[in-house]
Amino acid sequence: MSDSPSAAPVVLDLWCELECPDCHQALSDVHALRARYGDRLEIRLRHFPLEKHKHAYAAAQAAEEAVDQGKGWPYIEAVLARTADLARAGEPLLLEVAGELGLDAEEFDTALIDGRHLLIVDADQAEGKAIGVTGTPTYVIGDERLDGGKSQEGLRARIEEIADRLLAARG
Repeated sequence: MSDSPSAAPVVLDLWCELECPDCHQALSDVHALRARYGDRLEIRLRHFPLEKHKHAYAAAQAAEEAVDQGKGWPYIEAVLARTADLARAGEPLLLEVAGELGLDAEEFDTALIDGRHLLIVDADQAEGKAIGVTGTPTYVIGDERLDGGKSQEGLRARIEEIADRLLAARG
């Protein structure tokens, strides 16, 4: 395996929050991008909980606990599939999803109480604000920011165009 820069994947940061219906819709783009690029594109979830969604901050912390327990993306996708349920049920749903995925739900509960993942969530949110993220989903690939909160229309094609260009530049 080579450590040359061309071996590193292109990074796509997805600024997201787990109570956001638009982020739920963005999942189909995430799946399509994964299918097309495989490990040549690294999709990183970045937390950007919005004040209008009262369970988004806890959901971001729970997602980080899922990462620690080895099932970050499966957990994120399972919660995003139930954004309306999260809005109604709150933290009990976060623990329920953890249990459904075979994760340690008791540890999730403890993590939400002790705040061990607050710094990661706060740092993501601060970085997002610093680069102009105002809503979710927002994508950053290369030096370009693409806002998907108003419309997902054409976003995947634009991401693919940028990813193809960045990958081609690496040789």
